[in-house]
Amino acid sequence: MTARLLDVNDINVYYGAIHALKGITFHLDKGEVVALIGANGAGKSTTLNTISGLLRSRTGGIHFQGAEITQTLSEEIVRKGIIQSPEGRKIFATLTVQENLELGAFTKPDKGQVLKDMDGVFQRFPRLAERRSQLGGTLSGGEQQMLAIARALMSRPTLLLLDEPSMGLSPLLVEQIFNIIQDINATGTSILLVEQNAQMALSIADRGYVLETGKVVMEGSGHELLHNPTVIEAYLGGH
Repeated sequence: MTARLLDVNDINVYYGAIHALKGITFHLDKGEVVALIGANGAGKSTTLNTISGLLRSRTGGIHFQGAEITQTLSEEIVRKGIIQSPEGRKIFATLTVQENLELGAFTKPDKGQVLKDMDGVFQRFPRLAERRSQLGGTLSGGEQQMLAIARALMSRPTLLLLDEPSMGLSPLLVEQIFNIIQDINATGTSILLVEQNAQMALSIADRGYVLETGKVVMEGSGHELLHNPTVIEAYLGGH
């Protein structure tokens, strides 16, 4: 039987009076890529931010590796192995590529291991290796996205939360980023993927959930959702 890694059960999140998440329930098993798809404002990023401890649910619970993390501080959640690569990349523009990566490893006390991890990241992202002493703000959009993912990997995530990794990138770079995501998953990291590009997300996902106005309205394997007429009509341009 596959081990359950993440259980999100009946979470309700509010921004003031706005009810952003309405009883969202889903799960992710160890080793899976699970995609959350839906229109802007459906609650995808809010879901990730709640799992990360940046937002709090008024009800329900979130369990990671069997332990409840619903009220856990976000820094502790990072230490437990849930790492988020945020929407909009949020890299530190005035720090070098290498300094950005070092910040990604702030929970890791073993400096030798951090250097080894950095070497691994540079092997996976040769473009970043070439620009290691360049300021983050001078990188192209695609390079910044690679840096955001690489910085998250420096924390050695058990579960990687990716929020809109393809946003604003050219089709060629989108393909490259998705190849990298599959490669990361192949090394054993589980991935929860929030993505506007439903076609790409579902093509690499083991399973997916469709969110609409803060609710899960559909779920299935990536393949099933990719070929579901409703999903095709609403999110895949009707092709």
